[in-house]
Amino acid sequence: MKQLLAALALAAVALTTPARAAEPAQAPLKTLRYAFMVAETGFDPVKLSDIYSRTITAHIFESLYTYDPLARPARAVPLIAEGPPTISEDFKTFTIKVRPGIYFADDPAFKGKRREVTAQDFVYSIKRFADPANNAQGWISYEDAGIKGLTELRTRIIRSKQAFPYDTEVEGVKALDRYTLQVKTAQPRPRLIESIFANNDLYGAVAREVVEFYGDKIMEHPVGTGPFKLTGWRRSSQMVLERNPTYRERFYDAQPAANDAEGQAILAKFKGRRIPMIDRVVIDVIVERQPRWLAFLANEHDFIEKVPEEFITQAAPGGKLAPNLAKRGMQAVFTLAPDMTLTCFNMDDPVIGGMTPDKVALRRAISLSYDVQREIQLARRGRAVPAQSPVVPHTTGFDAAFKSEMSDFDPARARALLDMYGYVDKDGDGWRDLPDGTALVLTRNTQSDAQSREIDTLWDKALKDLGIRLQMKIQQWPENLKAAQAGNYQMWPVGSTAAQLDGQGSLQRYYGPASGTQNLPRFKDARFDAIYDRMQGLPDGPEREALFKEAKRLAVAYVPYKIHTHRILTDIEQPWMSGYRRPLFWQDFWQFVDIDATKQAGR
Repeated sequence: MKQLLAALALAAVALTTPARAAEPAQAPLKTLRYAFMVAETGFDPVKLSDIYSRTITAHIFESLYTYDPLARPARAVPLIAEGPPTISEDFKTFTIKVRPGIYFADDPAFKGKRREVTAQDFVYSIKRFADPANNAQGWISYEDAGIKGLTELRTRIIRSKQAFPYDTEVEGVKALDRYTLQVKTAQPRPRLIESIFANNDLYGAVAREVVEFYGDKIMEHPVGTGPFKLTGWRRSSQMVLERNPTYRERFYDAQPAANDAEGQAILAKFKGRRIPMIDRVVIDVIVERQPRWLAFLANEHDFIEKVPEEFITQAAPGGKLAPNLAKRGMQAVFTLAPDMTLTCFNMDDPVIGGMTPDKVALRRAISLSYDVQREIQLARRGRAVPAQSPVVPHTTGFDAAFKSEMSDFDPARARALLDMYGYVDKDGDGWRDLPDGTALVLTRNTQSDAQSREIDTLWDKALKDLGIRLQMKIQQWPENLKAAQAGNYQMWPVGSTAAQLDGQGSLQRYYGPASGTQNLPRFKDARFDAIYDRMQGLPDGPEREALFKEAKRLAVAYVPYKIHTHRILTDIEQPWMSGYRRPLFWQDFWQFVDIDATKQAGR
């Protein structure tokens, strides 16, 4: 009887207790997954030069300004700054207000407290580039800016071999109050904002507490104010980033041109959406081109950046997405990149270098012997245009109508130049010799990948047709870079991408004081340097455009580089990804794209 009463009592409880409502299913995470073709090096902005590491830091850190993601031509807009800078009439004093209420991502370095970004964080971040101990590749931009007292302080520390005095006040970079940054330059710098204050990847705010907390492990612990946080890292294998949970309210906005149909369509879809729209980013490192392409085709990746040239005919024959990929719902984005491919000639080399007429004639002959159009057709599968100068598309100073002999293919003129200056066969072995009778043999540093081999073959044929012997020195890219920086090479092919809107950045490759860094050939010409220095202080306009033309003519005349092409890049999205438009001078785009997780799950 007792058992029956107990059972009835339990039944009564069951009848009177409301059933628990089913918990709503958690929405699947929106994850963007793609691959880098080159391994990262780390994530401390001051120590970076490679584009792949900088793609990560661009999404973790934030600079005062950024670029409108859809505007073409590019346009700088405030990010952490409260608005446009106040600039003195002489372009020497810049006053920038930092927007209150922006915080660094939570991190143990802050000991449980929220940490607001202030003007002093930018003062500290700038000084880190000046600190010789950091060996900052990006220091050249601050040196070019000519911030009052900064270079002098750096020089003094180098000579004294003391620790950098971060608390020493520098006249040219000060926090006037908690939210006001003032920068003063010795000479007019009309484009200072876009040159060093509009790139998240290198010039974002870094907190001093974080640097001191992590010490020599700082490359592993990036902490910024940006939309993503690094949550996983297997070196040279995989990086995982997740949405910064404390990121401020920020909404998608842009101003594409009125006649920009693609940009207007993206804006209509996303305007007003809170960003970032995705939750997670997983980046694999796949160096080999075929596995990276196959991983995308197998739906393991949501996006492929820079489809390798050898697969372009499969992906986008004739500049249009292949029908089989279009049928799967994929979308292709084609971009004439603000870049150039080029061959460096070592100006200090006793054979190919020098500024005397005979040495210039040798480099000009080599340039004229090479068929750039054939390179475009064969090695680049038609996805490039011939370059006429070192100033690249989408930057100031680029002129699509400018024509030079840089792109000319004229073997007859090349042979005539060599004959005129004494590069003839003196010993009857069928090969040209130097004017003094010694053998003329050139060495091209190169790599072992398929595209390099194709281009090497074109160079070998071109020089053989001239009667010049060419040998290849095959090394890994880092070894070739190290050799170029040390001046231990004759010829080396490389690529270059603009890091800012101003085309003068490309001319830095010819600027004497940048020898051994940006200026890998070590080209030195007083006229060119004077033009470069004068351009720094001029506002954009006809006078500066005239100097651009003069600088381009000198660059073409002396041939420290053979400029080959400006590439047309092809990126492809899977059908569940949307909103991508290739960045030009900046590296961040994850916050501007969306993933349909339901479609992605059914792939």
